[in-house]
Amino acid sequence: MKRIANDQDLARGVTLLLALEPRFQPVVAAHGLPPLRLAPEGLHTLLQIITEQSISLKAAAAIWARIEARVSPHDAAAILAMTVEDYRALGLNGAKARAFHGAARAVQSGQLDLAGLRQLTEAEARAALLALPGVGPWTAEIYLMGALGEADIFPAGDRALQLAAHDLFHLRAIPEAKALARRARKWSPVRAVAARLLWRHYRAMRETAQG
Repeated sequence: MKRIANDQDLARGVTLLLALEPRFQPVVAAHGLPPLRLAPEGLHTLLQIITEQSISLKAAAAIWARIEARVSPHDAAAILAMTVEDYRALGLNGAKARAFHGAARAVQSGQLDLAGLRQLTEAEARAALLALPGVGPWTAEIYLMGALGEADIFPAGDRALQLAAHDLFHLRAIPEAKALARRARKWSPVRAVAARLLWRHYRAMRETAQG
């Protein structure tokens, strides 16, 4: 399975994952299939993911709502028409504002063909995204997983995944990215399914903690 395009693919991926790692069974039993949540391919989605880097989803949603209200359409020319200071005024830090410009310039110049990433291997698509200023492994992996539906992506640097794995697998310590990536190797070729189940488990943890 190279890509997860629909709930049928996701169900097949869950079945395969449970054969590889039965300890995911309680998550499936409690919550069923995790949400697929595929986003449209393109600059709009990439910029939204950049906005979400290293901050809470709630804070990112507030910032993104301000950006959407100010910038329309979300094409490269419109993104570049705004200055770094304009983006900072909407809530982005300087690094993310410069990353917005870098991604828009790459798309405008043809250096980055977001529509063409689907035709590349996963490694080639990852490299194309990582070549952008301000785009690190987490951003590239979330885009490949969430927009292209790549089935074997696992963003091990994601804090929610680390916390969920610590709880679900009763680990002594919260795993760092390298340790979690090593653990995830056995879940190939459906590591993106494992990530979705761990995110679902994390949400359940949060809901329990909030009463």
